[in-house]
Amino acid sequence: MAIASLFFYLFAAVMLASALMVISSKNPVHSVLFLILAFLNGAGLFMLTGAEFLALILVVVYVGAVMVLFLFVVMMLDVDFAELRQGFMQYLPVGALVGIVLLVELLFVLGAYTLSPIAAATAALPTPPPGEITNSEALGLVLYTRYAFYFQVCGLILLVAMIGAIVLTLRHNDRAKRQNVAEQVNRRPEDAMEVRDVASGRGLQL
Repeated sequence: MAIASLFFYLFAAVMLASALMVISSKNPVHSVLFLILAFLNGAGLFMLTGAEFLALILVVVYVGAVMVLFLFVVMMLDVDFAELRQGFMQYLPVGALVGIVLLVELLFVLGAYTLSPIAAATAALPTPPPGEITNSEALGLVLYTRYAFYFQVCGLILLVAMIGAIVLTLRHNDRAKRQNVAEQVNRRPEDAMEVRDVASGRGLQL
């Protein structure tokens, strides 16, 4: 138990420090890298709670795809961040108001959880013993049996979205040379070569 608590405080401390560096770093590339570090520590916290599926999804989807895509976009696009920061003071009152509202909501949720007798009684209940199957196996059984149709529909929607994004971003270049497979297959020998009777010593007259 002591080792688990030590890792919990380690992951939580690094995650909080990384989240703070995300919003305080001046370089956007560094912010993305600190966000990746925060996600990795969040995955470690999920592993400590026994939710290995959520931990792997957080690493594979967010760290392996989303954050790498953000980093690629930030590094490839020539964005003038100094120009973007010029209007920061203009939107500061609205941002501060939204932050205060979110802080009050979090305080209400935390206060209701700590002061409610039902929540306290629920938290005091012992955790049920783990079953014979793992968390990932249980989720897989639910997804591919009860929700198999919805799972396939989601995959189809993502496929259509991917094809639509490719079609929208595809640009045809008329000067590029393209291969016509049907024309190559139907080509006859007389269409590809020409036999000429060349006289000896005179060469080919074009």
